[in-house]
Amino acid sequence: MSSNAQEHEDRPWFLAHHFDTVGQQMSSAKLGMWLFACTEVLMFSGLFLAYFILRDLYPEMVLVASEELNKTAGGVNTVVLLTSSFTMALGVRAAQTNNNKALKRNLLVTIACAFIFMIVKYFEYTTKIEHGLLPGAWFSALEHGYMLPKYSRVFYGIYFTMTGLHGVHVIVGIGVLSWIYIRARRHEFNSENYVAVENAGIYWHIVDLVWIFLFPLLYLVK
Repeated sequence: MSSNAQEHEDRPWFLAHHFDTVGQQMSSAKLGMWLFACTEVLMFSGLFLAYFILRDLYPEMVLVASEELNKTAGGVNTVVLLTSSFTMALGVRAAQTNNNKALKRNLLVTIACAFIFMIVKYFEYTTKIEHGLLPGAWFSALEHGYMLPKYSRVFYGIYFTMTGLHGVHVIVGIGVLSWIYIRARRHEFNSENYVAVENAGIYWHIVDLVWIFLFPLLYLVK
């Protein structure tokens, strides 16, 4: 009985009851995160495939329709997300080295970058909606004086689906990073307990990576 009590006392507070060691818990958490990452890649791969099929069937239409996308806004958001990816990496490193102050600071910068991204995307979407550059039956750009091919509505359907789904992931990321920040304020992370920060970082890097592919494919078509 005393040995069980001693074992319980030796267990770190963050070690779940169904794990024997911290290393086992971290390995399981990382495996789960990477499996989730694979499902994300598969999901976006289907959308990328649809884009390439459309581009192969109607190359001129895709070229003309993409000219109406705001390359400056897309470029700004690319820089913003690359910056956020860098600060997220710094945050993970801070957690691994017991630098809680740096962890909180880098998390705040990352969250701020995410908000900036969504604000830029909001204004970009607003312009598209005002000018009728919408998918399917909502497409009314011709009434606004745009000279666009017939199937441009399909391109904007893919554009809104891909960037919209990515935007949802950014919003989820804001929630996840905010949760990590709250825990950091409670001093829950250290050199032994940082897997939650690392997994949040993996998720955020995936979000950034998807945009790195979206930006040239949608905005820089040639």
